[in-house]
Amino acid sequence: MPVYKLSYFGVRALGETARLLFHYAGVPFEDVRVAHEDWPALKAKMPWGQLPVLEVDGHAIPQSFAIYRYLANEFGLAGKDALEKAEVDGIADAFKDFYTEIARGFIYIYGGFVEGDLEAAHKNVFLPAAEKFLPIFENILEKSGSGYFVKSGLTWVDFYVANSLFTIANASPDSLKAYPLLSKLKDTIHSLPQLKKYLSERPESKC
Repeated sequence: MPVYKLSYFGVRALGETARLLFHYAGVPFEDVRVAHEDWPALKAKMPWGQLPVLEVDGHAIPQSFAIYRYLANEFGLAGKDALEKAEVDGIADAFKDFYTEIARGFIYIYGGFVEGDLEAAHKNVFLPAAEKFLPIFENILEKSGSGYFVKSGLTWVDFYVANSLFTIANASPDSLKAYPLLSKLKDTIHSLPQLKKYLSERPESKC
């Protein structure tokens, strides 16, 4: 079995989907949580000068989606065939568009990473984006009929979206009431028996 080392900051954000995939698959890995004061010295050693980075037998894989897709392929969570893998990738890319739209203008304020008026950000940034994107994702879940985003069942995009929805539900407690299938997906992923121990012990993080 390869030796895995995942390096990211001590928050959920871009590192958490990979952590969830490892724990769900029952595959051991070194979970390195980089302190912000240690980051400047480490940054120059990282590909692209960013985190997360996954090392596989010493080979570094940068960029969060590249990491998720690699692990999903290794753990059988990428989709049943090439077409379904493409479907999964498309859903993930679309959700990333949504999250990018709300991140700096709302989520970062909620998390305390930037200053701003949270109430105004919720009204002017989050709600318009949620009304544009979330009905589409709700419809995809309804059409799949599996409880997950694709018909064959659980894939990495379900972990990715559920982690993001966990943050969204905390930042905007009423936001998922109109989207019961998305809310159920969030709860289903966070109730998986394979994740129980990790979720009960993981450090608290707003984002």
